[in-house]
Amino acid sequence: MKTRQTGQWFALLTVALMSAACTTAAGARADDVENLRDLAVAAPESVGLSSTRVERLEAGMRQFVEDGRLAGVHTLLARHGKIVSSSVAGVTSVENGTPLTEDAIYLIYSMSKPITGVAMMMLYEEGKWRLNDPVTKFIPEFENLQVYAGDGADGEPLLEDASRPMTMRELMTHSSGLAYGLGSRNAVDRMYRESGVLDFQNKPLQSMIDTLSETPLLYQPGERWYYSIAVDVQGYLVEKLSGQPFDEFLQERIFAPLGMVDTAFYVPLDKLDRLALIHGEGEDGGLTVQQNGDPTQPPAGPSGGGGLYSTTLDYMRFSQMVLNGGALDGVRLLAPRSVEMMRTNHLQEQALSTMAPGSGFGLDFGVVHGPSCRR
Repeated sequence: MKTRQTGQWFALLTVALMSAACTTAAGARADDVENLRDLAVAAPESVGLSSTRVERLEAGMRQFVEDGRLAGVHTLLARHGKIVSSSVAGVTSVENGTPLTEDAIYLIYSMSKPITGVAMMMLYEEGKWRLNDPVTKFIPEFENLQVYAGDGADGEPLLEDASRPMTMRELMTHSSGLAYGLGSRNAVDRMYRESGVLDFQNKPLQSMIDTLSETPLLYQPGERWYYSIAVDVQGYLVEKLSGQPFDEFLQERIFAPLGMVDTAFYVPLDKLDRLALIHGEGEDGGLTVQQNGDPTQPPAGPSGGGGLYSTTLDYMRFSQMVLNGGALDGVRLLAPRSVEMMRTNHLQEQALSTMAPGSGFGLDFGVVHGPSCRR
């Protein structure tokens, strides 16, 4: 079966218009901003949008479904903390034709990563770790890692010693030297795939650490930016630093306080009828269901990099908490300074030079910097 990584893979598309550079209004107290940005429903014009253009956006998103490019789409639009549009079209599955609803549940893949980052920053505020700490302080298995240095004449990978341990800052910015295994462009990514390091459904997080400790880094720590398994390693660190299973930490410290009632690493049986299935392109060019595994079974290793299920509104609540500087509906998870740290570029010059111009990376958040962000 032919597949491609396009919009056909996804049943969820959340659209949120947010203030430039994710900053609060000049001179406003953080608590005042939070109280105003409560995700109440409002008319588009009340937050500076045009109803006509919002309707045009909704029609454009529905067109993806009508053209057969998406099975379903839920477009939730907010600005200045007010929801101005919620538009649903399509089905949860092209096989059964169940209509998509506003409370549909999706596998959110890498949208899990910012949630893991917030968990890490909560522990940062508690003094459990610092940016310049070596990761080996908390994961001794990463002592004496080797680094991929190209291929030899016989095609076998050449290895060299790591120049130094990766730091927590580098782990949080995808500049640690870790790879991912999502493709096979280099020997290290192929090693990840062959080892099954991403098999979180069947293997605990400790198994991931054990595998990574025996696998070379793709590059020297701090040398470049490379999208990686680092956020899954952070999920393991949340367990180590908090003394709680990762999934329990997220539920008790983030999901329950924020009212994210449908976010978890699995879908309970009584919510299964709300699950939007994953679709891809079949041989005939049409959409076909490509759901893998049993979503009702909790994984052996909860993946902080890509394993959460959630709804559009749940994720909007999380996003608004971040935009509010760490609080929502009277519940504060992070100090404004911690959120500012997350959205500030932390890549050093050498690694930053490997990203596209104007791009950078904060603490589990991609960032855009330069004159366009200061308007």
